[in-house]
Amino acid sequence: MKVAELLIKCLENEGVEYMFGVPGEENIDIMDALLDSNIEFIVTRHETGAAFMAGTYGRLTGKPGVCLATLGPGATNLLTGVANSNMDLNPIIAITGQAGLYRQHKISHQYYDLVSIYDPVTKWSAQIKKADIVPEVVRKAFQVATQEKTGAAHIDVPEDIAGMEFEAEPLEIIDHSISTAGEQVIEKAASIINKSQHPLILAGNGITRSDAAESLRTLVKKTNIPVVHSFMGKGALSFEDELSLLTAGIGGKDYITCGFSEADLIVAIGFDMAEYPPRNWNPEGAVSILHIDAEEAETDAHYPVTLNVIGDINENLKKLNQFLSPTERDNRWVSDVRKEALDELEEFKEDNHFPVKPQKIISDLRSVLKEEDIVISDVGAHKMWMARMYHTYQPNTCLISNGLASMGIAVPGAIAAKMVHPNRTVVAVCGDGAFQMTSAELETAKRLNLPIIVLLWRDEGYGLIEWHQMRNFNRSAYIKFGNPDFIQLASSYGFEALQVNKAEDVKPTLEKAIAMKKPVLIDCPVDYSENMKLTKKLGDIIC
Repeated sequence: MKVAELLIKCLENEGVEYMFGVPGEENIDIMDALLDSNIEFIVTRHETGAAFMAGTYGRLTGKPGVCLATLGPGATNLLTGVANSNMDLNPIIAITGQAGLYRQHKISHQYYDLVSIYDPVTKWSAQIKKADIVPEVVRKAFQVATQEKTGAAHIDVPEDIAGMEFEAEPLEIIDHSISTAGEQVIEKAASIINKSQHPLILAGNGITRSDAAESLRTLVKKTNIPVVHSFMGKGALSFEDELSLLTAGIGGKDYITCGFSEADLIVAIGFDMAEYPPRNWNPEGAVSILHIDAEEAETDAHYPVTLNVIGDINENLKKLNQFLSPTERDNRWVSDVRKEALDELEEFKEDNHFPVKPQKIISDLRSVLKEEDIVISDVGAHKMWMARMYHTYQPNTCLISNGLASMGIAVPGAIAAKMVHPNRTVVAVCGDGAFQMTSAELETAKRLNLPIIVLLWRDEGYGLIEWHQMRNFNRSAYIKFGNPDFIQLASSYGFEALQVNKAEDVKPTLEKAIAMKKPVLIDCPVDYSENMKLTKKLGDIIC
């Protein structure tokens, strides 16, 4: 067989269902090998979109998503999406075609050293320089990508190697289980929690990656410790739970800040520091941290770790629950914080201002979706509102990229989410700035007949940047742009296109889109003057 065919055989052995990407001259052997494979190749309209799809697939399944590009500009286009997955800790395998070995020693058409380029944004990057190492390289890439903390691996395939004849078999997959903390460490952690008067749990995305939500909920029920979620940790505890303090991370003071100011111990579980710098919630570094994760904590002056509980988060929480004492706590302040946050959403339920206020859009969106349905937020001002006010019942039902946080992720992400969960409603929440970065993937959704809903918040500008500018300088700079007619644009791609003309339209329009069971875009003008009103409101909060 050709090396390209062996590569595909090894991917099949790893259980790969889909490969997302764009064909190119230097990966033609791989493309040809895919014709005889049970792996479905999803042609995307841009390599970055392919990586976003693969990363979302990885986040939702726990299995590495696979994406493919050719050399040069194809590989550099892919890079942003791969870097995004790596910082979001989504398992992903990036495969790039490459110039033949015979011309890599000199300046050559479209040739860059991709192993070096990908090295800083992946856990591991390697080139297949010899045919006989293919099984090892593929097995190692999947092993590295799936080991906590999960992330990206890169395989570079020179075109002359891909076309060589070679005979080999994939390596056997050996399950590498994660170790757990020793009993002495678990007992010490339990003692620290039991002695604490006002502990607070900070729940991160590691809980979802480790399938530890049920173990967390058991711990909370037993100990009555309130829980704050990071953006990517949303859903670890249902927002309906009276001990849920919802989501933190918008920056500056918020209702949730009052929770951190009350705490004498922060129990950080599966928390990734890239999401929410500790200086934002432990400014003096005075509150001790109990760190429960797959890896030891990053060194940070504002993250003083009393004890590391390292290993499989789910198993360690199960063991910890055996040593924790049932505890009654004075959590009256929790009810106050919850009421402030929940009332804020409720008060905009009947708001009729137009353009529509962010709170109204979110209130209506939450009311029409089921607990298990999925929303994917792109990056922009709407992301901050969604993170703060779109309340979740389950993990991985509000997907927010909060590591690299690249714009353009929502539409490609929604495509992958609908492939993974075809029976759930999937909504991509986009600003008009982020949407146009990957809007060509509407064609991909239509071609695959995937009934995703794109909820477009239109304000003709980069709203999040304007928000920061106004907060810092009380004036904005270079954030406005023009837009196409989104109704015509969506229609030209074969989407159903719906227009929101008044605030009262939002909920019935969403209901109509869900009932259609077709690809739908909803154009909804948004009033981002609410951004600065929120800034002032948060600044006035006194704990």
